[in-house]
Amino acid sequence: MPDFARFLPLSNRPKADEDAVTSDRRRPLAAVVAEAARLLDAAESTDAASFVRAAGLSDLGAIDDSVNLYAAAATIATGRKRSTKALARAVRALLLLARELGAEPRIDPMTLGIVALYGATSASLERRAVIQGHALKATDADWEFGRGPVLEGTALEIAGFLLAVTDVAPQPAPRRPDDAAD
Repeated sequence: MPDFARFLPLSNRPKADEDAVTSDRRRPLAAVVAEAARLLDAAESTDAASFVRAAGLSDLGAIDDSVNLYAAAATIATGRKRSTKALARAVRALLLLARELGAEPRIDPMTLGIVALYGATSASLERRAVIQGHALKATDADWEFGRGPVLEGTALEIAGFLLAVTDVAPQPAPRRPDDAAD
């Protein structure tokens, strides 16, 4: 079989266990909500209601200052299926919360990759124009997508840019010394 055939749909590429592949984002969303709870606890803040509203999680019930985000995370993890759009909205709310609190959020790199891929197709026209014709590569995670010259940054930086949390765009990959000879 030619080498390129393994990349074609329905090809005879090597079989792998794909049981973990799903479009259900309950688990990563629950982890994002739990991280928001951790950040608010560390800052001794009781403003969980603002995070819940910003994250679009009003379906969790009454939203007031007594919202328990740890309980909300458990409810999400065992509740109905959640979309990538819902995950992206919650990650954006978490990044804004972390910036407000002056904290560094801990988000799974694969979650950031999912959100970055979603953002690459749904971000504002200006942000999509910045990344058009480029591959995006996380320098601190095992993901890369797109075609063309590589723009890179940390997974958090790329997701933050595509979610309009920051205006710092991914940068061209540094040239290697052996590239200068070309």
